[in-house]
Amino acid sequence: MTTVTNGVRPRTTDETRRRGWARLARAAATSVAATVVSQVVLLAVLATGGAAALASTLAWAAGAVLNFVVTRRWVWGRTGRPRLRRELLPYLVVIGLGGLASVGLTTLAGSLLTPLDLPHFWWVVLVDGAYVASYALVFVVKFTLLDRLVFGRGAARTPATTSPS
Repeated sequence: MTTVTNGVRPRTTDETRRRGWARLARAAATSVAATVVSQVVLLAVLATGGAAALASTLAWAAGAVLNFVVTRRWVWGRTGRPRLRRELLPYLVVIGLGGLASVGLTTLAGSLLTPLDLPHFWWVVLVDGAYVASYALVFVVKFTLLDRLVFGRGAARTPATTSPS
């Protein structure tokens, strides 16, 4: 039997787990949408002769804006104006680290592929593959940090002070 306190029934472990999986699924869908936007930018820059570092930087920025807006609202249910210190800056740090990893891996792939003198089409395909793979690698870490530090469980309940009321 579940005890109700102040009209609120505590969540069961199963409910918490289901909500966590649902949040992860929404975050993955949001990440896929941001990746699609990023891909359009990345491929446009690469196809027109842009360097891998420039292409991946612009692509990351395009996806980051979409990801913040949709993730904040749909995944973590935050509305209203974002708090600069508690949401926006920590978000930028988390995705910035992921972006650096992605830009770094994409740039490395472009550098390693350049001496092979591949046709431009195949160079673009392989650099793009490195970009997508890098995002897949950092997704789980990024989700965990956003959930624990920025929008989710730890962030939502972190008191401003630790003094007793």
